[in-house]
Amino acid sequence: MVSLFAFFGPPLITIFLFAVGTLPYALWATRKKPSRAARWAVIGVAASIAAYGAGTVYGLAFTNPLAVCADRTGDGGDSVYMDTGQDSTLTSVNVDGFPMSVNCHWTNGYSTEAVWFWASPLLYAGLACAVGCSGLLLVNRYKGGKASRGDELDA
Repeated sequence: MVSLFAFFGPPLITIFLFAVGTLPYALWATRKKPSRAARWAVIGVAASIAAYGAGTVYGLAFTNPLAVCADRTGDGGDSVYMDTGQDSTLTSVNVDGFPMSVNCHWTNGYSTEAVWFWASPLLYAGLACAVGCSGLLLVNRYKGGKASRGDELDA
């Protein structure tokens, strides 16, 4: 079994980040009254950041990739990384930053992917939302300096 942080950490941290981020977002949205496109652009950026963090196990994939795939057994220099069933040892780990991938290779010939199934779709949806809404904001500003809601923009 992989470490408890690598298994439970990404979903819990992602939910926590969204929960903590709602207060500053709500304050910004109520005080500044941004356009709908601006609000969705911010939501897209936040979703992309959280998804990338979850996909890389919040940095653990880059700092200690072996711990993402398996648990260390033994003490000292003779320790090895084993899978859940303790019948196969970890031979190597390939980590790619973009697109997110943590591929674990085992002695029994199998490879497993350690990135959560929801991380990549959330990343790409957030990026698409952020880019699309940012483009809409630029088009609205170019066409007359007014936001889509009809009010003048703050300088």
